[in-house]
Amino acid sequence: MKETKDYFLTIDQGTSGTKALVFTRDGKLLTRHDEGHQQFYPNPGWVEHDPEEIYDNTVKAIHAVLKDTGISSQQIICLSVSNQRETTLMWNKVTGKPVMNAVVWQCQRGEEICDELTKAGRAPEIKEKTGLVLSPYFSAAKACWIMDHCIDTDSSIRKEDILFGTVDSYLIWRLTGGRVHATEYSNASRTQLFNIHTLKWDAQLLEMFHLEISMMPEVLPSNSVFGETSHGLFDTPVAVAGVLGDSHAAFFAQNCFQTGMAKATYGTGSSVMMNIGTKPVESGSVVTSIGYSMDDEIVYVLEGNINSTGATIKWLIDDIELFDSPIEVSTLAASVPDTQGVYLVPALTGLSAPHWNSEVRGVLTHLSRGTKKSHIARAAEESIVYQIMDVITVMREESGITLRELRVDGGPTRDDFLMQFQADIGEVPVVRTTIEELSATGAMYMGALACGIWKSLSDIEALREEQKTFSCAMTSEHRKMNYDGWKKAVRNLLHSQL
Repeated sequence: MKETKDYFLTIDQGTSGTKALVFTRDGKLLTRHDEGHQQFYPNPGWVEHDPEEIYDNTVKAIHAVLKDTGISSQQIICLSVSNQRETTLMWNKVTGKPVMNAVVWQCQRGEEICDELTKAGRAPEIKEKTGLVLSPYFSAAKACWIMDHCIDTDSSIRKEDILFGTVDSYLIWRLTGGRVHATEYSNASRTQLFNIHTLKWDAQLLEMFHLEISMMPEVLPSNSVFGETSHGLFDTPVAVAGVLGDSHAAFFAQNCFQTGMAKATYGTGSSVMMNIGTKPVESGSVVTSIGYSMDDEIVYVLEGNINSTGATIKWLIDDIELFDSPIEVSTLAASVPDTQGVYLVPALTGLSAPHWNSEVRGVLTHLSRGTKKSHIARAAEESIVYQIMDVITVMREESGITLRELRVDGGPTRDDFLMQFQADIGEVPVVRTTIEELSATGAMYMGALACGIWKSLSDIEALREEQKTFSCAMTSEHRKMNYDGWKKAVRNLLHSQL
């Protein structure tokens, strides 16, 4: 008897490891399995992953969740993928072997390449075409480094045999047995090689970064069926459908489908992403990317990434040893009505969006004999909100779009004080969802749309479960006084460098 297809299988390939997750037909998480992988640091500021290990772990994780659930391949509707962004791979399509380890998004080895392009006056052109600030963070400089140091220096390598990709492309290629070399729009938009206006790989950018068009993957909508798994991976082939970069997948899982809706992920750092509609907006302080694509529709986002949010709390606990736990910080922060004017600007590794100053370092201001641990705790938590507010303010001003709602995820969102202060300072509803594994969920949603299980975004919206909404309860005068104090502290810090 033929088995019914009742389950979604999703791969969430991240910086520290790979997860395989099984969802039921109605979108509920059934189980997951994790496989960690090694981090390689060959030089200061360099970070690498082994592509073969990542793929092997993908297969291990898949087999583990199927074994745990007793599900067969015939019961799987599709296999979807969310992935760490910007991490760069190049491999030989004949041998299947990577040219070298994957160069991870954190890796700074492309800094000299970016400096040379900046000196040559190419940064504005790159920003206009891609929406991205010229930086070694993105894939282009990483790929250029691989070309210059591995491919161009090895006469045994034929350039026509080399393929470029981000992690999604590599996994699609491996999962389909080398039959499909493809990516989707959100991942392509983060490479700094893709023109977000023409929606094509840009010939001038490829030349600038020493790449060939023959190396590049085909770019497809996020809700595409990319192919089928190769013989041997499963008993029967499974459709590979629904692919998104991890932050974009979380944005999609948060149902930020309308212009002016935004999500903020709270972690070590924070990512803020706002829907700006079907036309890109040029920004001077944050970046413009493609949020997701469905069939012929492209949805653009403004995105700002913040270096130190949860990391600030961890620094106070682990390094300064001022507190014992995040719960203690949260409890003390909520125990006082204000900070008595104390501000902590946690520029522990510089200030990222929207200030973009990597040289400044943190400052704790306005200390007095009345300052207690509780005031410092509150200043630390408030600094998370203020940094997110800085990004939101720029997004509002540069896009002219009103922020409708901020949907939040990540461990720190369990802190009610933090979420309430976010609503107060942002003067916007802050909504906490019950959904876990947002990146995997977003990719699964795309796979379900690709396979026709759900027909529209309204079908996905019907699945959403909200845990709590925080509404603004602060007066405009109090809000202005608090935020003006933060802006003054940041301004003084930036001016102190002059």
